[in-house]
Amino acid sequence: MDRLIYTAMTGANAATQLTSVLSNNLANASTNGFRAEMTAYRSVPLQGPGASTRVFALETTTGYKSNAGPAQRTNNAMDAMAQGNAWFAVQGLDGTEAYTRNGSLQVSTTGTLVNAAGLPVLSDGGAPIDVPPGSELSLGTDGTVTSKIAGQPPNTLGRLKLVTPTNEDPLRRGADGLFRAVSGNPLNNDATAKLQTGALEGSNVNSVEAMVGLIQAARQFEGQMKLLTSAEANDRSAAQLLNIQG
Repeated sequence: MDRLIYTAMTGANAATQLTSVLSNNLANASTNGFRAEMTAYRSVPLQGPGASTRVFALETTTGYKSNAGPAQRTNNAMDAMAQGNAWFAVQGLDGTEAYTRNGSLQVSTTGTLVNAAGLPVLSDGGAPIDVPPGSELSLGTDGTVTSKIAGQPPNTLGRLKLVTPTNEDPLRRGADGLFRAVSGNPLNNDATAKLQTGALEGSNVNSVEAMVGLIQAARQFEGQMKLLTSAEANDRSAAQLLNIQG
């Protein structure tokens, strides 16, 4: 009886976790540069003496969809979309270098070039880019940041750090939604990476697919709960039979 309970209980828990992942994907269907999480089920035998026949059903995140989201034309000089598999380098809240596909840039109140989340955007030297007060910025297709102040010649402030992950050191999503190299080390600047200016990358989440997945996960949860109810009823019936005075 407990084998059925183990399987149904862990199956319901896995369906709940899957619902959480799919809900997060759906909620970010309009988030620029968002990469949809992928999930899978796996079975894990319960460790311990006499428990080798008990198996847990677990939901695990297998990574993210690597295909680029659709290009959204904004005609904003401070919007950029990384081409190919290039990523923008930013400084996370923990101070480490992280990567994102969201290229919506702006200048903070302290004069630092930041992204839409307020995180400093890094130059190819790995440092934040400071912007002179009152300057008008423009981006080059190679990531060059140029400032222009009225009555003065253009001034190059630096070049955005663009990285391209490899199969040997791929990216992994962190709890803060940013991506970092699996090795834990900052990736090298890719001098060949290019930008499409005046455009942003949309989310690569398929809303219909995510909605269908949510419905399927809800039905899986209901099925597992029915199994638990059946196990309880069978256990009650067995107990009544054992209590019959012969």
